[in-house]
Parts: sequence; C-alpha cells; structure tokens
Amino acid sequence: MEVFNTVGLIGRLGSDKAVETLTRVVTFLTRRGLAVVIEDRTAALMGEHGFREAKRKELGTLCDLVVVVGGDGSLLGAARTLCHSATPVLGINRGRLGFLTDIAPDEVEQKVGEVLDGEYDSERRFLLDAELYRGERLIGSGSGLNDVVVHPGKAARMIEFELFIDDRFVYSQRSDGLIMSTPTGSTAYALSGGGPIVHPGLEAITLVPIFPHTLSSRPIVIDAASEIRVHIGDINQAYPHVSCDGQTRVVCKPGDILHVRRKAQRLTLIHPRGHSFFEACRSKLGWSSRLGD
Repeated sequence: MEVFNTVGLIGRLGSDKAVETLTRVVTFLTRRGLAVVIEDRTAALMGEHGFREAKRKELGTLCDLVVVVGGDGSLLGAARTLCHSATPVLGINRGRLGFLTDIAPDEVEQKVGEVLDGEYDSERRFLLDAELYRGERLIGSGSGLNDVVVHPGKAARMIEFELFIDDRFVYSQRSDGLIMSTPTGSTAYALSGGGPIVHPGLEAITLVPIFPHTLSSRPIVIDAASEIRVHIGDINQAYPHVSCDGQTRVVCKPGDILHVRRKAQRLTLIHPRGHSFFEACRSKLGWSSRLGD
C-alpha cells in the first residue's frame, strides 16, 4: 500500500459544515505528523490556519493523497483536475447522497486513520472527454467523471441530432437531448433519465435519450473504447448546450459535431476497507434490506 506523507484538502465552498469537518481533519492529520496543503479557495473559508496553500492543479504534484470534504459535486470537480496526476482522492461526505464521498463526518478519525494505516481499497474510474467542432475549428472541450450531456439549455425546445458510434450511424432523433454516462454517472443524471445502474468496474458507456419523441427509443450500453459522434441538426431552432458533470462548457450551433471518447487519464478513488457499491445503492437509493433484517 502507498504511504501518505503529504495530504491535500479541498472543501465544499459556502458550507459551514464542510469548514467544521475540514478543521477536524486538519487537527487529526497534524496529530499524525503529516504535512497539510490546503487548496487556496478552500483556505479562504478557514481564516488564519498557518498551513501551505496551493491551487487545485498543484495539489496533484505536491500531495500523496487529496481529501475532499463536501458532496459528490465537490469530488467531481476535484476529479477533473487530479486525474492528470493520478493522485489518490478520498471523499468525506458533507453533501446529500454521497456515492463518491463515502466517509460520514462522525467517522473522520476512524476511517481516515485506517486509510493512513494502509487499510483501504483503491479503484480507477474513467472519465469522458468531449470536443465540439464547427467545421474544422475546435470550439470548446471539457471532461466529466459522471457524464457529458447535450441539452437545450434554458430553451424548452426539442433538439434534432444524429448519433454515430465508431463511425457507424445509429439513429436520427428529436428529443430534449442525450446523456452519455460513465458507470460512475449511472447513479446520477442518467438514472433519473431511466438509464441502468452500471457497476463501476465495467468499461462501458451508457447513452440515455432525454424525453425522446418516440416510444421505441431506449438507453444503449456500449464499449467504453467506442468513439461517439453527435451531429447537431442543421434545422435546429434551439442552440443546444454541452455540459460535463453539469457544468455548461459550450453552446452549439446547427451543423456542429460533438466528439466524445474515454479519457486517457483516470481518477484513483480511495475507499475505506470493506466499501461495497451495492451497500451504497441500498442506503442511498432506498433499496430494501434482506427480509427479516
């Protein structure tokens, strides 16, 4: 197991509860004799603290481990930056569901201590890269750990587009958009759209239409090595948006082409020993426990 000597901290902005837990984590880490580096925007919430500050993109080179205190959204933002350095990320939940930030605030000392002692499970999660072209010109790009979504933005209008997978035509569709989801994102927006829950160990991408204007359109699961191409229809009255993990990156025009593929770099996600994806589904999604429990 990897030895963690320098730990970076990222907190959920605008959350007093996150600051409270961050302070608790800092106290615990210093008692263990570890060096602490705090993301600069997080440090601004903590007042006088006396620790080194760094920009988020620098944490990957400065730290052996980064701890994110917040919700899944906080971890998604960290993942998009830290995947480039392969620095392991550990999440403490100060949000709502907490599929990725799976340590409860009252378990900080116990669970973080176990991780520092080498008692943890590690997994590699892939992200998606998105690039939007207008002719030969790259208009915008982004990446998402959960998903890449084409949607109408603020306009309540249907979008017309054509879908290609590995240069093969799949269908032409009128709908409110398309969710292209990783297994990590299968319990997020894609689930709300009627997509399947996909185990994070699978190398698969799920394509979920958003309110398609046909009864026969259903989610499709494809190999994660596939290349996806979405052609925005020439006669669209709406100007669709492309979002990565819910963050709007770019606005499309009719005739634009969106390319989506698996990102080369991956997120290294740390869980306390004994973490179970299915237990997370039971507790977060309200699945029934075993009969008699």
